[in-house]
Amino acid sequence: MAKKIVEMEIEETIMELPDTKTLRLKWPEDYDPQFVTGQFITVYWPDTPKYKRAYSLSSCALDRGFYEVTVKRDGKMGTRIVDWAKQGDKLFVIQPVGKFNPVYEPQKHLICIAGGSGVTPFRGFAREATRRGLETKITVLYSVRTTTDIIFNDEFRALEKENPNFQFKVTCTRLAEDDPWSGRRGRINADWVKEFISDPAESVFYACGPNALVDNTEKLVLEDLGMPKEQMKTEKWG
Repeated sequence: MAKKIVEMEIEETIMELPDTKTLRLKWPEDYDPQFVTGQFITVYWPDTPKYKRAYSLSSCALDRGFYEVTVKRDGKMGTRIVDWAKQGDKLFVIQPVGKFNPVYEPQKHLICIAGGSGVTPFRGFAREATRRGLETKITVLYSVRTTTDIIFNDEFRALEKENPNFQFKVTCTRLAEDDPWSGRRGRINADWVKEFISDPAESVFYACGPNALVDNTEKLVLEDLGMPKEQMKTEKWG
């Protein structure tokens, strides 16, 4: 079956960081897709139809009337979006697909590991769980270079206050020694992840971001922690 392609107007742009922008793409009338949180859309500009790029949705399936994607200045598409995309511009959008989806079961604990813009789908995970009042536990372990690289910090902190089953934990890898940051420093490792595992059999691990981070996380979870492969989901961004 052919995937549905629809032209959408950029309803709003939000600069999350100097190099990271969220686009809100408005659905046209009579467009009412069925999809699940954690999937991705593929977009392209009308003037360059052969150049397409897939982006995870940073919104969730409960957000109706629009899609949101959060894009870092990277490559041709990322640079054009961050530096030039504006309200009123139009993009062609291929319907959501993908299997990087949250397992919303009451006893489950979703341990979500991300680096850089790989955190974007986890905003959707936390948004939906919070709005639905789910018992599913979600912990996001997020690696950034410095505190100025944290995407969605305010929203994640607000979701923590609203949802007792959600945690947002950040570790910084390149802070100056005299930086006042009181949180964790260094890369994500097995010892840190272990701190959040209360019931290994009910833990589901997610890793999203650059290939190196995802590969390292997969090794950490499957080899260092000895978790079965069926409890691991990954999304690589090249």
